[in-house]
Amino acid sequence: MAAAYALIATDLDGTLLRGDDTVSDRSLAALARAARAGARHLVVTGRPAPRVRPLLARLGCTGLAVCGQGAQVYDVGSGRLLWSVRLHRELAEEALGKIEAEVGQVYAAVDQDGVDGLTLIEPGYRMPHPTLPSVRVDRRDDLWRRPISKVLLRHAALSDDELASVARAVVGSLATVTMSGPGTVELQPCGVTKATGLALAAERLGVGARRALAFGDMPNDIPMFDWAGHGVAMAGAHPELKAVADEITMSNEDDGVAVVLERLFPTG
Repeated sequence: MAAAYALIATDLDGTLLRGDDTVSDRSLAALARAARAGARHLVVTGRPAPRVRPLLARLGCTGLAVCGQGAQVYDVGSGRLLWSVRLHRELAEEALGKIEAEVGQVYAAVDQDGVDGLTLIEPGYRMPHPTLPSVRVDRRDDLWRRPISKVLLRHAALSDDELASVARAVVGSLATVTMSGPGTVELQPCGVTKATGLALAAERLGVGARRALAFGDMPNDIPMFDWAGHGVAMAGAHPELKAVADEITMSNEDDGVAVVLERLFPTG
């Protein structure tokens, strides 16, 4: 069974990471066991490359990582972006206008493109991950100081599901709408998903989709599950992801990734 999987693609928040942004010793040991059996570990996260570098270092990653919801393929060893896609300002502003015409004011943040890009937040926006660094700006126009990879949205009254549903209905081909975690509805370049970056990284590694094992917890992981040979949802995953998963494991707090890897890679 273990030989069937040569690539392990893991989301971070709500999946490999515990709530305190740590990775358990058990999970690290399970990933190491899989690596000794010949499987490659690939982080596939919504976080942009600059916000994930310290975590990749703690994981001991030296190869590739897929960041920014699939808009970035990052080479950890060289510190370079091998591939990146930007969301043009005009498209982002038009999409925001269409959403606000339906639901009233939303609060926005952006992830700047590049290996040194910042996360900028406008007045009223509250970061869903308080441990992630951000820079507050005075007005929305300041969000567009440099090219961006995505826009993050919040609404004072609507739930994430409600906001994402409205956004998908009105944005059309201006951008791809994703929901990647509590308080995290995002606009990214049209057609770009986690599967986009994962497929590019897997091609560089010489691994086909059927030999990829994917772990996730939110609707933004659905394209990754559709691409991979086997998709594993965490116990606390969003119902939309559970509906398309091949398997459901324990929660991230209970080392759900390790539980599966220990079964599939019993030795190594």
